[in-house]
Amino acid sequence: MKKFFTKQNLIFIALFTILGFLALQVPFTQLLGSKARFTLFDFFGPIATGFIGTLPGIISVFLMQFLNFLLHGARVVDAGTIIRFFPMLFGAWYFGKKSRLHLVIPALAIIAFTVHPIGRTSAVYSLFWLIPILCHFFRDRFLLARALGATFTAHAVGGALWVWTFGLTREMWLSLIPITALERSLFALGIAASYIILNNVLDFFITRKLITIQCAINRKYVLLLNRHVQ
Repeated sequence: MKKFFTKQNLIFIALFTILGFLALQVPFTQLLGSKARFTLFDFFGPIATGFIGTLPGIISVFLMQFLNFLLHGARVVDAGTIIRFFPMLFGAWYFGKKSRLHLVIPALAIIAFTVHPIGRTSAVYSLFWLIPILCHFFRDRFLLARALGATFTAHAVGGALWVWTFGLTREMWLSLIPITALERSLFALGIAASYIILNNVLDFFITRKLITIQCAINRKYVLLLNRHVQ
């Protein structure tokens, strides 16, 4: 475990935890049937694993949410708040290193959703979760595919847990289809944009030796502004 908890990784875990915690304070939209909200964290959370590795990144994502829970949990805690701990962990896992297991989680979510009595009547909604399965084969070529896969993996886990916890109605699930399509498209664009921005910010500081620690900079997404400094 020592290779995962080096001084460098601990610094980045702390950095990403602080940034993610701040992002959690900016609301984006309300979750149907709960007091829980989507926030700018849904744009930022998954990308941690892209810079510091899968395990440190997931730990960072958990800590972001745990600190937020300590701050706000006593006031807004409900089943939806508890459920919200898990989807982003899986989204961050997807965004990290490519794995064939990324195909399994969305498939299990589809099964879990469709075996529920209400989910069975609105099974078309679970077709969203074929997206991360498809994106798996393109994630290394296209950042947007990686971002889409991450946000819909989180959505798959959340959706499967949501139907078993709150049920809702067939009409509600079906009415959510256009909302989900727009919302998750925005999340994917936000994740991709956040990754590019942070990739360039970190590259700027590292190449100019303003910080001495290293992380996984993707040169493919370093903008021309930074490329003259190597």
